[in-house]
Amino acid sequence: MVQVAAAILIAYLVTFFLMPFIINLAKQSKLYDVPDERKTHNYLVSSLGGIGIFTGLAISLLLSSDFKSSNAEFQYYLAAFFIIFIIGVIDDIFILKPWKKVLGQLVTVALISVKAHLIITDLYGFLGIHHLGEAASYICTFFAIMLVINAFNLIDGVDGLAGCLGLASSVLFALFFLVNHNFSYAILGFATAGALLAFLVYNFYPARIFMGDSGSMLIGVVNAVLLLKFINVASSVTDYPIPAAPALGFGILLVPVMDVLRVFCIRIFQNRSPFSPDRNHIHHLLLGKGFTHATVTLLLLGIAFSAAVGSFLCRQANINILFAGQTASFFVIIALFRFPKRSKKSLRVVSRRDDAAVTGKVEVFPMYTAKENAVVKED
Repeated sequence: MVQVAAAILIAYLVTFFLMPFIINLAKQSKLYDVPDERKTHNYLVSSLGGIGIFTGLAISLLLSSDFKSSNAEFQYYLAAFFIIFIIGVIDDIFILKPWKKVLGQLVTVALISVKAHLIITDLYGFLGIHHLGEAASYICTFFAIMLVINAFNLIDGVDGLAGCLGLASSVLFALFFLVNHNFSYAILGFATAGALLAFLVYNFYPARIFMGDSGSMLIGVVNAVLLLKFINVASSVTDYPIPAAPALGFGILLVPVMDVLRVFCIRIFQNRSPFSPDRNHIHHLLLGKGFTHATVTLLLLGIAFSAAVGSFLCRQANINILFAGQTASFFVIIALFRFPKRSKKSLRVVSRRDDAAVTGKVEVFPMYTAKENAVVKED
């Protein structure tokens, strides 16, 4: 317990005190996330918050975790975190082509699955499948990790949203490992939560900094590791065994995972690349209904938490029925959000910053000088 408390505290303090320096450095170097017609912000803000998250998480793990032979896989996790972080930082500054990001993600997946040997070997009866052969295990693992990475990467479109969802899922996974005395993975989950909690101080509406791809993809990799470990051990633990472990893990990550699957399907159906940009995400839908950034974040956080609790209460149910219920519930929620037409009253609650998201008009926030604005316009 002391190690767990230390992990949270170290991650929080490092991230919290580092973030103002990153904000000032980004301002001095003109490293901004420039607004455009797709962005939901209309003022200059840095997207390098992932630097603080990664630093807090890495230092916390190095000081709090016990890297003995029984936890040898953690050296590969740290390497995977570092690679995805570097790929994200490069993309935040220079903007990588999608295939280059995917290539970096595949290297990360290979480290986790091949070197750390964290793979899915059993589907617990999902679609009638139980034990998986070696090839099928790696295919399922690659798909699952890539899905979670991109789920958090693409849900990061509203102040505080990816941070809050990552915080909630990390804590829920960490609590499971803590209750079952798996302290190494509990520390990983709680250290991530500590770093995200500090980041949210600066990221919740109105954001002073964004986490960028370096932060969102890092959260995705961490949650993918926690998810895969959860699936592998959840059915065999002494306290609260979970026969439908994949479904409960899916329930904890329901909002980002189902949203990215839905958006990918829409893009493919429209004969576009799954990674092509659009405004079909659930947070775009809610912003279009007139909700503010804070309301969207809290609403989706509430849905995510409800899905996790509901999945836990139904953990003894048949895995196929549980998956079907989760999927149906998500699309019912989407339908409810789509059905009511936007009213004049709802439009009045859209903030000045959200108005750019709804109308597509971008204006520069007056907190920056004319010189800074001119630099961005020239770019």
